[in-house]
Amino acid sequence: MSDASIKDVTIIGGGPTGLFAAFYAGLRGVSCRIVDALPQLGGQLMALYPEKYIFDVGGLPRILAKDLAKNMIEQGTQFGPEVVLEAEVQGLTLEDGHIRLATPRGDLLTRTVVITAGKGALNPRVLECPGWEELYQARSGVYTHVHQPEEFRGRRVLLVGGGDSAVDWALGLQGIAREVTLIHRRSEFRAHRASVQELRALEAQGKVNVLTPYEVRSLEGDTGCVSAATIFHNDTGEDRTLEVEAVVALLGFKPDLGPIGTWGLELEKNSIKVSQLMETNLPGVYAAGDVVHYPGKLELIATGYGEAAIAVNNAVHHINPKARVAPGHSTNLKIFKQDEGEDAGE
Repeated sequence: MSDASIKDVTIIGGGPTGLFAAFYAGLRGVSCRIVDALPQLGGQLMALYPEKYIFDVGGLPRILAKDLAKNMIEQGTQFGPEVVLEAEVQGLTLEDGHIRLATPRGDLLTRTVVITAGKGALNPRVLECPGWEELYQARSGVYTHVHQPEEFRGRRVLLVGGGDSAVDWALGLQGIAREVTLIHRRSEFRAHRASVQELRALEAQGKVNVLTPYEVRSLEGDTGCVSAATIFHNDTGEDRTLEVEAVVALLGFKPDLGPIGTWGLELEKNSIKVSQLMETNLPGVYAAGDVVHYPGKLELIATGYGEAAIAVNNAVHHINPKARVAPGHSTNLKIFKQDEGEDAGE
C-alpha cells in the first residue's frame, strides 16, 4: 500500500461532529478520510429525523435537520476528503507508524483516528407486545421513527413515548395525519417544557389525543396492515382498543458501541473515556461527540463541534510535534484566500 493511501486523519462517523472534524482537518492542511456505516453522510440528522427542526445550533435560530446536514456536508467536504460509505469499521490495530482499520471494503491505513460515531449502532427500542414483531417485519404500518411525514398523510396515527421525539412528532404531524394519538406510560412527559405546553394546548383544542398513563398491550393487523391497538391503563389495568393505521414507537435507542467496544479503548458509561485533549488511551486515537465521556460531558451538537476541533488539532500535533495545536482564527488563514482589505472590512 502506497504512502498516498495512508491518510493523516481518518474520521469514523459522518454525522455533524465527524463532518466538522473533516472541515478542521482540511483547514489544517492534512489529508483526511471519512468512514461511515450508513449509505449517506449526515448521521442521525438524515437517518432518523430529517424533517425535524433543530434550535440549539449557534447562529441558526432554527433549521431543519436535513438542511443542517446539507450545510455540514458542504462545509466538511470542501477540502476533498476521501469518503467511504456503507463500511462499518470492524477492527482497529496499532502498527508501526500507522493504524490499520478493517472494513468490509478492505483495510484502510491512517496515521491518526478521530472516532465520532455518536452512540454507535442505532438500535431502536421496540414495543414488546403481541403483534409488533410480525407487523414490523412485514413493514405493515409500524415504525420506530418518522422519516418522511408525508407517509402518514390522512392516516390514524398512534405515537408511543414520552420524550422529545414523541412530543415533537405529535406536534409535527398536525395537518398531515388524519388523527394523532399520543400515549405514554407515565403522566409526566420528559420533553421540553414549551413543547409539552404546546401539546396540551392542542389537546384542549381537540387536535390531538393524549392518553396517560397508558401502554400498548397488543397490535392487530388486517390484510397485512396494522388496524387496531389495544392499550391498557397502568393504574387500573383497564383495556381500551383504538382504531389505527400506523403505530410509531418513539422509545429511544439502546446504546451499542458495536465493534468499537472490542478495540481496547477504555470505556466508561458505554462511552469512550477521553482526556481534555480528546485523547483515548490508545496513541493516535481521539474521539469526539456523543460517543465520548468525561466529567461534565453534554451530549449536544454544539459541544461536538468544539470537541471535534480539539481532537483534530491535537491529532495534527501528534502527527507533527512541530505543528501548533492552535490553528489561529479562520479569518486570517491563507487557505480561505481572504485579502487584507476583506479582513479589515474595507
